[in-house]
Amino acid sequence: MAKFSYQPIVLIADDEPAIRTNLRLLLESEGYQVREAADGEQAARLLQDPDVALCLLDLKMPGRNGMEVLRGHADRLEETPIIVLTAYGGSAAAIEAMKLGAYDYLTKPFDFDEVLFSIRRALKQRALVTQVQSLSHRPSEDEEELVGRSPAMLHVFKTIGRVAPTHEPVLIVGESGTGKELVANAIHKNSPRAGQPFIKVNSAALSPALLESELFGHEKGAFTGAVARRIGRFEHAHGGTLFLDEIGDLDIDLQAKLLRVLQTGQFERVGGEETLQVDVRILAATNRDLPARIAEGRFREDLFYRLNVVTIELPPLRQRRDDIPLLAEHILGKLARKYAWPNLALSPQALTHLSARDWPGNVRELQNVLARAAILARGRIISVEDIQALPSPASPANEAASGSLLLRDILAETEQRVIRQALEQEKWNRTRAARLLGISRRQLFDKIRQYGLQESS
Repeated sequence: MAKFSYQPIVLIADDEPAIRTNLRLLLESEGYQVREAADGEQAARLLQDPDVALCLLDLKMPGRNGMEVLRGHADRLEETPIIVLTAYGGSAAAIEAMKLGAYDYLTKPFDFDEVLFSIRRALKQRALVTQVQSLSHRPSEDEEELVGRSPAMLHVFKTIGRVAPTHEPVLIVGESGTGKELVANAIHKNSPRAGQPFIKVNSAALSPALLESELFGHEKGAFTGAVARRIGRFEHAHGGTLFLDEIGDLDIDLQAKLLRVLQTGQFERVGGEETLQVDVRILAATNRDLPARIAEGRFREDLFYRLNVVTIELPPLRQRRDDIPLLAEHILGKLARKYAWPNLALSPQALTHLSARDWPGNVRELQNVLARAAILARGRIISVEDIQALPSPASPANEAASGSLLLRDILAETEQRVIRQALEQEKWNRTRAARLLGISRRQLFDKIRQYGLQESS
């Protein structure tokens, strides 16, 4: 059995097959994983993958040259450094590449030892940057956080404080929109693993086959389309925390594999024979009635008890109405800072109206309503009329539009529309779109995959 060791993925972007082959053989012999691009368009596309740790980039390629690829990647060079390769030794190209943020500049024919040395230095620098960023991170005013003063929420906060310092699994339950992911964030940030990876997976977003590969990774040739080895989320989360959202929808066969990892920390990649050992803390969330699903034979009882070491139950918003004014103030404060609306506020009548609603979509629905009402109020005082002008997510108007009254379908439709709008506004720059949406790049990639979003040609 092999103890897990992360193998960085290096992208080789060069239009000469012989150079790609020689570099691939060199890097694979050193334990790196390799992906290849034969032109600039393919290189730019593969650089969007957050799993790529570093790129060796040729400057002269068909379609889109390396300098254009480098410019388009400028905002992610600390995350994925680029080492430029070229057959031309002129100073102008070298100076331009380094000004744009390339980590290093190597001329052909290059010495393989020099290539390996540069790669190791670049990856070491990347790791240091990541470590410094994680250690220096402090919650900003605009960062999502749990808000509440009700007895039910104070109990949640106290439970988080007690369980966070441990390494035990935690099951987070509650209706959609109550903030289960925020609880997981808080547990990780207050745990001994805070400086390590925090990986999130939506168990309902992918088919069982794709989810198995997503969680455990796969070997090259494991199935049709598996053109290279893929590292799974468990390996990426090694030493840190894995958050499994919508665990109640996990396929019954995958539940057995998850149980094994929880019990032993061991698994195999899809199509692989090597047993890997990881150290991962599991946080799981669901809006499902798991005991009922156990009775139906759709959820393993042994997995339930393994996950259910500590349970945190989030109350629906209708059961903590006293928190609505505080939540509304927090949400409007974020909107005011984001859009420079210094006069944004709720009228007393509007606040009374909000406090009287049942909020089937919970805090997420409140956020959605206040954001739209703020736009109608043009960033000033929100009146009852501004709120009533908006169809409720469970209203007949929305039923006609979407054909469904299921809250999760309505929220998913709204989320998909907002994500597409952000991507189009930022010209499909994932980093800026994620920043605009207030989520991580990893979350944005998950959502793009979940909804099948593609850039319009």
